[in-house]
Amino acid sequence: MRALLRTGSAGIAALCLSLVAVPAHATPPGPGVSGRTIAQTTVDGTDYILREITIPAGQATGWHYHDGPLYGYVKQGTLSHFDSTCAKDGLYRAGDSLTEPSGPTNVHIGRNLGTKPLVLDVLYVLPHGAPFSEDSPNPGCAFE
Repeated sequence: MRALLRTGSAGIAALCLSLVAVPAHATPPGPGVSGRTIAQTTVDGTDYILREITIPAGQATGWHYHDGPLYGYVKQGTLSHFDSTCAKDGLYRAGDSLTEPSGPTNVHIGRNLGTKPLVLDVLYVLPHGAPFSEDSPNPGCAFE
């Protein structure tokens, strides 16, 4: 019986170790990335939140996605936008607008490759109570 228990314990331990995957680490925003809420309302279970986001030169948002669509306007600087294949899928300059679709299949990162702060006005359209974004691990891109 003891031999069976030892084998069983070892088997369980081996199984547990095989189920432990290397953790996927979220990529936090770079130093100095900030946001402030300008306006917020909720209508029929949907939050509409207008925020101003500032990304210092050389910094990034971190990899993430949104639970609802996002609509942005570049007030200052240039936003380099990359999708989960590491491809640049947008370059947005002051005066440009952009849309980000929702869901975990739309993981992306915004980077400020310029020399001055990037300032965005962003309208989040989210299910009531959802976070502004959901952190995601780097999908394997060398630059982040």
